[in-house]
Amino acid sequence: MLDWDDLRFYLALVRHGSLSAAAKVLHVAQSTVGRRLTSLEASLGVRLLNRTPDGYVPTLAGLDVREQAERLETEALALERSVGGRDTRLAGLVRVTCAETVATHILAPCFASLHTRQPDIMIELIPNPRELSLSMREADISVRLKRSDQHDLVVRRIGSIAFGLYASVEYLARLGNPDFDAGCPGQYLITQLEDIQDATQTGWLTDLAPRARIAMQTSSHEAAVSATVHGGGLACLARFCADQEAGLVRLPAPSPVPSAGIWLLVHRDNRETPRIRVALTHITEYVRSRHDSLNPADAKDGAGK
Repeated sequence: MLDWDDLRFYLALVRHGSLSAAAKVLHVAQSTVGRRLTSLEASLGVRLLNRTPDGYVPTLAGLDVREQAERLETEALALERSVGGRDTRLAGLVRVTCAETVATHILAPCFASLHTRQPDIMIELIPNPRELSLSMREADISVRLKRSDQHDLVVRRIGSIAFGLYASVEYLARLGNPDFDAGCPGQYLITQLEDIQDATQTGWLTDLAPRARIAMQTSSHEAAVSATVHGGGLACLARFCADQEAGLVRLPAPSPVPSAGIWLLVHRDNRETPRIRVALTHITEYVRSRHDSLNPADAKDGAGK
C-alpha cells in the first residue's frame, strides 16, 4: 500500500534535486529522505529517479508519478486549508519566511513582542533567500522586499526601507571618491542577487556606475554590509543597517536612491485562520511603528554622514 508521506518526500526531492535540499525543506535528515524514496520505489516496483552530477532526475515512470502525486497534493492542501481555516484557537504554529536581514532586524524583535501577548502561538521564522511556497504549505506567511504576482496569494505593502550608497573609509582612501559623471571607472561594486529583493537598487547602482566592475554578488544583505565595511566596494545598502556601521560613509548620489517596499504575503485560504490573522496584524503594526527608523528623515537628501 502506498504511503502518502512517501509521495510527499518524493515531490520534495524532485522539486529540489538533492537529498540535502529536500531534507532542509522537510526539516528531516537526509537519510530519512533516502529511505522514503527507497520505500516508494519498492512499493511501486519501479525506479523513479536517476542520480546525475546535476542532481536527481525523474525517469519516465517518475514523471508520471510526479504528475499524479501533485494532483493528490493539491487536493490534500485544499482540504487542509479548508479545515484549518475553521480553527478558532489562538494557539499553534505559524511559519514565516523572509529574507535574512528582515528576519534579523525586523521580525525577530516583532515576534518577541508578539509572544508577550499571545504565548500560545509559536512562530517558526525561516530566513531563506528562496521564496518558499505558501500554496504548498512550506510557510504560512511571507515577508519580502519584492512583490509576488501569484494569483492565489493576498499581497499587501505594509512599509518601506530606505537605501543609501556606501563605501568604507579605507576603500575611499585607496580608490578615491567615485566619478559619477564618468561612470565610476576604476571602482568596484557589491550587488544583491535578485531573489531576495527586486532589481531596483541593483539596477540603480549599475546604471549609476556603468564603468565600475562588480566585485561580488550575494543573496545576503548582511554579507553585503560586511563586505562593504571591509573595503570590498561601493554598495546600495539598507540605511537602518548601514548607518550603524562606524566604518562606512554614505555618499551623496547624483540621483535619489530608490527605496524597497516591504510586502506581506499570505495564501487567501489561510488569512482568516485566527493565529495567522493575529500574526499578520502584529507584523503590520510593528513594521508601521518602525517607519521612522526604517526610513530616516533625511533619506531623500542624498547627503553622506
